[in-house]
Amino acid sequence: MKQTAVILVMVAVLAATGGYFVAMKFAPEMGAAQEDTGLIGQHRPEFNHRDLNGKMVSPANFEGKVLLVNFWATWCAPCVEEMPMLSELQEGKSGGDLQVIGIAIDDPARAAGFARDMGLSYPVLLGEADVVITGKRYGNDSGMLPFSVLIDKQGVVRWTHLGALDFEDLGREIKNLTGAAGL
Repeated sequence: MKQTAVILVMVAVLAATGGYFVAMKFAPEMGAAQEDTGLIGQHRPEFNHRDLNGKMVSPANFEGKVLLVNFWATWCAPCVEEMPMLSELQEGKSGGDLQVIGIAIDDPARAAGFARDMGLSYPVLLGEADVVITGKRYGNDSGMLPFSVLIDKQGVVRWTHLGALDFEDLGREIKNLTGAAGL
């Protein structure tokens, strides 16, 4: 059974990698625009994944906060490039109203070591095929990365983005939901 899960994760990783490179070759501007996944205006999907310490985490753990859920992988260059920005946002001036959550679509052991080495200031969640399913529930049908979802304090999806994040665009979206100045 474990071998089947490993094979499924490997297939998902290979598909996501291939999809990402094909999209970047044929539609480089794709990551520059907001993607409407059909979830905007809908209540956020639920998930339960383990954090780096093995504790189960769900969106309900962060009720009353604006959530930025970021799907990433160690092999995804744009994902790695935006991690310091996400840490900066987590530590920033949102008045404590923002919670960044990273969900690794990667080998759990590799992702955990990588996240610890990066010293990220936000929770990183791990899994296997279940994190791929969560990504799909959040609207990432292509499996491409990075993929980010911004959820308001009431749990409603307000913004989704496929591709590398732009600090100014993301800051503007967060400011609209938190009312914080100077992001």
